Amino acid sequence: MARMSDQPARWSQATVYPDMWADPDDDPRNSEGTSPDGELPTLQDFMKDYRLTLRMKCEGLDAEQLARRPVPPSTMSLLGLVRHLAEVERDWRNWISDGEPLPKLYGKRDADFDGAVADRTVVESAYADLAREQAATDAALAAHPDLGTRLGKDGIAVRELMVHRIEEYARHCGHADLLRECVDGRVGQ
Repeated sequence: MARMSDQPARWSQATVYPDMWADPDDDPRNSEGTSPDGELPTLQDFMKDYRLTLRMKCEGLDAEQLARRPVPPSTMSLLGLVRHLAEVERDWRNWISDGEPLPKLYGKRDADFDGAVADRTVVESAYADLAREQAATDAALAAHPDLGTRLGKDGIAVRELMVHRIEEYARHCGHADLLRECVDGRVGQ
């Protein structure tokens, strides 16, 4: 006798390799050919791929699914991750600035997750915030192509910030894998 479950069945969009998120030929993160030359282009390439991975984990879901918190008591949701990473991008600029810190996007601590509600305008705003904050951080760092340059009041090296950004996105893409599987059963890659 089969057991009843309220958990979605596991599935994948891939057809060639059914344990993958997408078929390799359809995966925009896969690039055939030579990897980037140099440390900075390599770090930028990893950053680009993790940003794209987060967006892929969220695509095809409606506002309710994006805001769903499927792992109680955690307040984490896919929409919360998008908002959190927008907030973190802004915060990273504060690390490399000598000026007054930029205000929080969403207010008090954990508001990025707490305010992730099932509303289309909240979703659209979160994606716009993320794109804007990513572009602003990228622009701020582009002015410092030497990875050994130390910036801000604490003298953080550009290299350290780049690696920390990759680590942050990678960790949250892992969360996104699990959250997405809980929402609709689609497995990560």
